[in-house]
Order: sequence, then structure tokens, then C-alpha cells
Amino acid sequence: MKPINNVNKAVFIDRDGTICHDVGYCSSAEAFEMLSTAPSAIKILNDNNFKVVMVTNQSGLARGYFTHDTLTSIHDRMRTELAAEGARIDAIYYCPHHPNDRCGCRKPNTGLFTKAMEDLSIASHLSFMVGDTQGDIDAGRNAGCKTILVTTGPSEGNHAGDPPDMVSSSLLEAVQWILRQ
Repeated sequence: MKPINNVNKAVFIDRDGTICHDVGYCSSAEAFEMLSTAPSAIKILNDNNFKVVMVTNQSGLARGYFTHDTLTSIHDRMRTELAAEGARIDAIYYCPHHPNDRCGCRKPNTGLFTKAMEDLSIASHLSFMVGDTQGDIDAGRNAGCKTILVTTGPSEGNHAGDPPDMVSSSLLEAVQWILRQ
């Protein structure tokens, strides 16, 4: 992927409710179910020189619902399914903490974004955040990205109080909007 003036543009994407169905603490690779348009949406981003970075809160780790090894197997399955469609996620960043831990990486905080931006030379002003909750939108905005709320999560986007830059019916529709910006 060619950087733009030594910085990259990126699309940060939430996992549950955005890339895959939100099953409530996905605790096995077998429970992971990709949303139908996610592979093609991600491939379009890959083909248009965007870094694709998944940022996800995974408090199920802190709650003891699954282990790091289980989370790795879930992400391995996701990557395998994406690869079968010619798509890839460039990096995965996750918060393993409980919401009460008050860490800096749990969305809507920006620790995951800051780390990714440093690791991958990402410019926030060239980047976007796509997610299904207000916390995703707040995190993206706090990180300096344009924001897109998808209605594919359990709340169908109905609980967003502070409007995103765009509301979309799917990750694919969000990507089409991103390309027009």
C-alpha cells in the first residue's frame, strides 16, 4: 500500500454489529458470522489504498467469557473468510478491559486509534470510523476522523444521540460514501 506523503488514510471499523452479527460476547469461532456485504466492502477499501483497521471493545475477556486464544481464533476465522473473498484487515486493535476499569483504550476513548495511527502512519484527517453505536461515533470523532453509523447492529442505529457524518444501512454503503468524499 502506498502512503500519501508518508501518511496513510484509513478506515477504522468496529467488529460486532459492523463486520459481523453482534451475538453478544462472541465466545467461539463457530459463533462468528460475517455480515454479507462486509467482505466486498473491505476489499473495495483495500483496492482504494485505505488501511483497514478493526477497533473493538472486547470486555468479554475481562469478564471471563473467553480467553485471548479464543479471541485469536475468532479473528483468524474472520481473516480467513475475508481472504476467501480477496479482502484483508491490515491490523486489529482491541480493548480487553471491563468498562469499570476506566482504561484509555476502551471506545469512546481513543487509545486504540492513537496506537494504530502511530504503528501504521495514519493521518486522522484522512480517515473514517465506521461503527454501530454512539461509542464508536464518539471514538472516531475524538480521534479526528469522519464518522459513519451503520444500522446493522442490535440497536439499528437508533440510540445515537450525537449525529455522525453519515448514517448507512451497511458497511458496503458506508464504503461507497467514503469513496465519494
